Amino acid sequence: MPAAPLPKTLYNRAAALVRRIGVPSAILYAALLFDVIYTTQAALDRLGPRLVDFGLLPGIFAMAACGLWAQKRAAVAGVAGGGVLIVSTLFIHASRIPPYSSVLPKVTITEVVAGVLMVYFVARRARAGVAFCVISFLVVAGLVAVFGRYGSVADVDSGTGFQALLFGLLLLVGPLVPAIAARDRSPRGAPRTRLLRRVNELAMGQWPLMGLLAFALLFEFGYTYSNTVRGFPILFCSIVASVIAVLSPRRPADALLGLAGIMLVSAVVTPFLDLRAGDYQMTGGVPVVQVIAGMGVVVNLTRARGLSQSWPRIGVLSAVVALAAILNSYRSRGLQTDPQVLSVLAFAATMMLGISVAIGLMLRSRDAERVTAVQSAVSDAQTAERMALARELHDVVAHHVTGIVVQAQAARMMAERNPQIAVEAMGRIENAGVEALAAMRRLVRSMRGDAPAGSSEFSEQATTDLGADLRKLVEGANHGVATSMHLDLPPDLPHEVGRSALRLVQESLTNVGKHAAEATEAFVLAEVAGDQLHLRVTDNGRGTTRRPAGGSGGYGLVGMRERVALLKGRLSAGRDPDGGWRVEAWLPLAAGEGDE
Repeated sequence: MPAAPLPKTLYNRAAALVRRIGVPSAILYAALLFDVIYTTQAALDRLGPRLVDFGLLPGIFAMAACGLWAQKRAAVAGVAGGGVLIVSTLFIHASRIPPYSSVLPKVTITEVVAGVLMVYFVARRARAGVAFCVISFLVVAGLVAVFGRYGSVADVDSGTGFQALLFGLLLLVGPLVPAIAARDRSPRGAPRTRLLRRVNELAMGQWPLMGLLAFALLFEFGYTYSNTVRGFPILFCSIVASVIAVLSPRRPADALLGLAGIMLVSAVVTPFLDLRAGDYQMTGGVPVVQVIAGMGVVVNLTRARGLSQSWPRIGVLSAVVALAAILNSYRSRGLQTDPQVLSVLAFAATMMLGISVAIGLMLRSRDAERVTAVQSAVSDAQTAERMALARELHDVVAHHVTGIVVQAQAARMMAERNPQIAVEAMGRIENAGVEALAAMRRLVRSMRGDAPAGSSEFSEQATTDLGADLRKLVEGANHGVATSMHLDLPPDLPHEVGRSALRLVQESLTNVGKHAAEATEAFVLAEVAGDQLHLRVTDNGRGTTRRPAGGSGGYGLVGMRERVALLKGRLSAGRDPDGGWRVEAWLPLAAGEGDE
């Protein structure tokens, strides 16, 4: 039985969308949405000429298209992206459109993300020589975009140029390292390496946190520009904190201690950097990126270990945050000692910590429910499989074994009177034994999982001609009673209905041979009446039954009722008014088609 579908919450729908389009595309679409909103706001405000900022959108959309294209044709998309950057820069410079700065000065966030994606996919998929040429062209185009969008060369100061080169180098090395490590050295179509699978699973599980950290880092890059190189140590600590937060599901306890150490370094170093008040925004003395990273790590730790095992490490992180608030929440140099301010900061920190713990516990509860649901589904599937195998074993193998016993008894009684009859009985015993072995092999192969892909014991034994199979069953006469039949069956009977009908008749005839005392004839009826298949098996045995050879397991009628119930049909079994035993079943044809 398949696992129950997940509830259609907003998070699950967003996660499904990210899985469908991929994490790189999701990040690029998010950057594009940010740029569209930011550019629209800038175009409609009262600062400068109205609507001029819309001139940035063609280049932004073109770079986004190249970033998406790079996932299929990396080298061609990289060349196209470099060309788009150059043409867009010439257009911006000629039209005097005021571009805004993101990670790189005068370059939008969509252009940065698309450029990083193109570098990654080119370095990973293109041949070494082609990759070197394309990436070099992208670097040149990036430099043209950074320095060509200023009004003149004199507008570029040394600090801005140094930061642009530094951050550009980081953006270049960042995608190159994982791309070179993940280059496709194996033949096309080979499975991904274990490392890539782990990275993909991690990204799919952490994409909300990664998105928040990416946008927070974007603003922190801007604050770092405002303070030239003095803000770089804090930015470096924030980047390390982001990496720790993203990797924290692997070892959440160690990740929280590592994050506490990075935040401690950031808190101690900040007073010595002489950052301009208001330019480097901090939440209670802690950069926003580090706040988000801390909340993410607390969520992952609480989710993995629960609150009882997490509170000592959470206490360590809380102490570091408190120290950062005392050292850096005061605008001018000095310690924060105002009780009112400290109480407000403590309340805010407690609220954010409580939210993180609550989210972690909620996710932990959801994980437990999901594990329980999966285990229940697996248990139900195993039970259903065991029941199906038990029915097959009873109906098929027991039928052949019963025929062997009946024929052996007849051969023993007739051996002295007519040896020829005994010889014929031995031949039937041999055929029944061969069929029993074949049925056993099918069941064993199914239980071992060695059946061909797409097949099972059901599809393997599903009849395509119920009439022919019933005739073969009756003519085999393994049950030892002369049997007549009346068949009125269409050629397009659903396979599952036909297979179940064959097993019902087979088990009924087996019971005739085992239980029907002094029965001399049996009758099988199989016909379609309306939208149902009608089956009837009767015999003329006496009212009292004999004990069958080998005893009776008592599962024959149970198995038949289960088969009929699976098809939503009806079954009746009992004494016939004219004597003997009657088994009658009605199987809906539509149910069989739905099951198929």
